[in-house]
Amino acid sequence: MGFDVRTAADAAAAAAEVRRVPAGERVALVDARFVGHLQSLRLALTDPRFPAAAVPGALTAQPQARPALLRALDGQAAPAPGGARHGGVTAAGTVGTPHADGLASAGAGARRTGTLDGPRPAADGGPTIPAQPGEGRGRVPGPAGGADDDGAPAPSASPGATERGIGASETDAPVDDRLADEGAGAAPSRAASTPAEPGTDTLPDALAAALDAGDAPVQRPALGVLVAEVPDGPDARRAAEEAVAGVDEEAVRLRGAVKPRDGFFTTFAISPYSRYLARWCARRGLTPNQVTTASLVTALIAAACAATGTRAGFAAAGVLLLGSFVLDCTDGQLARYSLQYSTLGAWLDATFDRAKEYAYYAGLALGAARGGDDVWALALGAMVLQTVRHVVDFSFTEANHDAAANTSPTAALSGRLDRVGWTVWARRMIVLPIGERWALIAVLTAFTSPRVTLTVLLAGCALAACYTTGGRVLRSVTRRAHRTDRAARALADLADTGPLSGAVARLAGAGAVRGPLAPVLAALGAATVTGAALWAPLGSWWPVLAAAGYVVLAGLAVAAPLKGALDWLVPPLLRTAEYATVLVLAARSEVNGALPAAFGLVSAVAYHHYDTVYRIRGGTGAPPAWLVRATGGHDGRTLAVTVAAALLLGGTGQGFTLALTALAVVIAVAVLVESVRFWVSASAGGAPAVHDETGEPA
Repeated sequence: MGFDVRTAADAAAAAAEVRRVPAGERVALVDARFVGHLQSLRLALTDPRFPAAAVPGALTAQPQARPALLRALDGQAAPAPGGARHGGVTAAGTVGTPHADGLASAGAGARRTGTLDGPRPAADGGPTIPAQPGEGRGRVPGPAGGADDDGAPAPSASPGATERGIGASETDAPVDDRLADEGAGAAPSRAASTPAEPGTDTLPDALAAALDAGDAPVQRPALGVLVAEVPDGPDARRAAEEAVAGVDEEAVRLRGAVKPRDGFFTTFAISPYSRYLARWCARRGLTPNQVTTASLVTALIAAACAATGTRAGFAAAGVLLLGSFVLDCTDGQLARYSLQYSTLGAWLDATFDRAKEYAYYAGLALGAARGGDDVWALALGAMVLQTVRHVVDFSFTEANHDAAANTSPTAALSGRLDRVGWTVWARRMIVLPIGERWALIAVLTAFTSPRVTLTVLLAGCALAACYTTGGRVLRSVTRRAHRTDRAARALADLADTGPLSGAVARLAGAGAVRGPLAPVLAALGAATVTGAALWAPLGSWWPVLAAAGYVVLAGLAVAAPLKGALDWLVPPLLRTAEYATVLVLAARSEVNGALPAAFGLVSAVAYHHYDTVYRIRGGTGAPPAWLVRATGGHDGRTLAVTVAAALLLGGTGQGFTLALTALAVVIAVAVLVESVRFWVSASAGGAPAVHDETGEPA
């Protein structure tokens, strides 16, 4: 695991060693009597997502939790320093220093005190993740693997930092060796073992309790059948050793690489073999980001094949799209297998998923055009519908992320249905998550035409949208929940309100809109502007007047904090208004190139909206206000497109195409430059390492 281990005589000595470790590095402590699986220590000591984590007899603290750890150590040492027993805790052990190459061994003069019992897996390039929760020795309660249909996001994570640690065990082979040697290429670490007298609490456990009681909550990974114990006598040690030997640790590690809650197609058609591909990648030193990039490249090649417009090209595109999805599953499984979570990786994974799918839609449209069939409107419609579906998911999740008294009869019914196995899979399939969706697209591409593929996709996504949105509306109106200021702030950020509607909101004041009016006003505004775009004469100013009314209604909708039961509908309604207006005006114009230009514009704006979501979910906040102002907000862009249609749709209408293209380029450059700068700097600056474990449909 890359730890350097040194002996610490007591809690005071351990505190002194911790203070010698550079401020930006992780530290850890492991009781010298620890018996358990190496995987148990990996989970406790090497996961970068949590400020502090522990299993019985082992504790780690990242830089932001180290002040609390030092206070706890000082508290243990103060009553009776020198290794004596304090309040049931004996503090003595070893501490080490890292080597430059990331591997470690005991420092000069350090006392070797033992390692983990049980089979030792071959070095594979990195640490791993927990098995799914189950009955067994050493199980530590942890968060359930996934979320219910309400979709609470994955827990906020800690900044990734260089790892240091403290840990060991008193068995036939040194724990120090396991901590030092396992996993070539692991981040350098500090480690100290802290043996305790039989019958006493261990120092790591006492420190974990102190951190929990203070301001540094400790993550306790669910171990399932894995063992992590500090036995208090020979009989207990023999039993623990037998339990370690009785578990196939590598099999547990492979099972743990798979997301515990996923779609039917992914679970039964991809994950049974993609987990072995993830292990293969880990053993060859590949990173999740490299696999993510390979998935993107494969999908882009698939889109290029579809763009050829030939039957062979369509068949190859379907096969390559499925191959891209296999790699898409593999990157997450590799991250879990090797615990290589990162801020940049989470952003790349989420962003590339959208880029792959929407590029493939464009490839289908290009391929159809080569055969004389114009399906750009269908391709753009599929992108609009899928993006709005995602905004519904994100808004509902954020609105209920930390709501108090978050219960409803429909949620209780969902829980009862979850106990009937087949209903779980049926409900996961009907929402058409990414696995089922991509499989459908791949098969239809290979055996039918782009028009059939996109038409069936639109029908399936529409059915899924009705099912999920209807269920969430029903839950919201029956749920007795009090939404927080944080949720209201997230919904306001997702609304993407520009200067025009923002000015209306400020003029109206927070008391202008009360009760359930916010979504009603947003829906009325969306219907007004899209209706005018659909039915007003081309080139008329009626859509412009409707867009002006939309600006006012959207401003009134967000004037007050969005804390109502259905206020989470406001962002998706605003997205629908903006995207649908662009789609309708471009489709009605019948101008050559207008729909592809509109596809590019919606793609650029959708990227901005997805980027906003990923920043909120990562705990880094929404994009800066200047970027929202510079891109006009949803209100400014909608008004600009209607004005361009009124001015430029006379004659050949090519000016409208040029206007859409120019707007797409300006917005794409602005949001991409700022987004890439932000995520690269956030990753380099130690922003929280995040990873989606919710299993919510994508």
